[in-house]
Amino acid sequence: MSSSASGADLITLLSNASTQINRYLAIFIFLFGTIGNIFNILVLTQKSLRSNPCTWLFLLSSIAFLISILAGVVSRFLSTWGADLTNTNQFLCKFRIFFILSSLTAGYWLIMLATVDRWLSSSVDANRRRISTLKNAQRGAALIIILSLLLRVLELICYEANLTDAPLKCYLKTALCAILADLSFALITILCPLLLMLIFGLMIISNVRQTRARLQPTPVTIDSRATKNTTISTGNEQQSQQRRMDRHLLVMLLVQVVLLLVITLPFAISKLYTTITRDRVKSTLQNITESFIFNLFLVLLFVASGMPFYIYTLTGGHVFRRTLFNLMQTFIQKLKC
Repeated sequence: MSSSASGADLITLLSNASTQINRYLAIFIFLFGTIGNIFNILVLTQKSLRSNPCTWLFLLSSIAFLISILAGVVSRFLSTWGADLTNTNQFLCKFRIFFILSSLTAGYWLIMLATVDRWLSSSVDANRRRISTLKNAQRGAALIIILSLLLRVLELICYEANLTDAPLKCYLKTALCAILADLSFALITILCPLLLMLIFGLMIISNVRQTRARLQPTPVTIDSRATKNTTISTGNEQQSQQRRMDRHLLVMLLVQVVLLLVITLPFAISKLYTTITRDRVKSTLQNITESFIFNLFLVLLFVASGMPFYIYTLTGGHVFRRTLFNLMQTFIQKLKC
């Protein structure tokens, strides 16, 4: 009897926890992500930055991530008050998930393309550097957006509202649809762009080292009355600056890739597990536990969509922070006027 009572208490606890996650954590993530992406868009559209192909791609990725947050997070906290129409309306169910997944896919691949652009622009090969242009970045971004939309047509076919035997009421209607959609999300949306970001990021570090080595100055000795008998090695100083720059670039890259991987991979694994075990007979406690884990990872997935602004601010160097500061000063001055 005590075992049955404790099981019932755990079911109630997990059910209430899922509601609180969707209600309060989702609201926090909505504000965190929306504010971050709006600031990103405002900063990256400034004249000093928008003509750069890399910042152009970051700008488009911020717009894509903002769309994913608006389409995905709002319904999470509305569902806790029974006001989520996507659970019952077939049209809203299909197009909401279509916009969420297509914008997430486009966002990750745009960041990957920006990494490729940084690799080209840092290359010692002049022919590669000439490929890094705003026009080419715009062409690549257009191709990524089109392919992301076409890839997610599957969601328009496979998602259905008013389901009772799935983690969400608006979910994949068949096991085949679930397998195809989950594999597509895990491999194409998450793993492939993150792996390519890591590869090209390491190649950027290699390019920077090659460039620094070619420009390495020879040590010089400076004598003066104030510095008599003191030898200053300019070469050693330049080597120290190079190591700091390499560390800065490496930290910036790894923070982006690792955080995206840590936050998004659990949701992909959770979706694959749900699909594989979809036809198994499960207890009420197991269903509630899996639903709680799924909802937690689903909400945290959108943290990745709101992170870029904070990553750029902390690791993006003086140019991004100065542009942000100037933008805020201009806004404050306009308010005073």
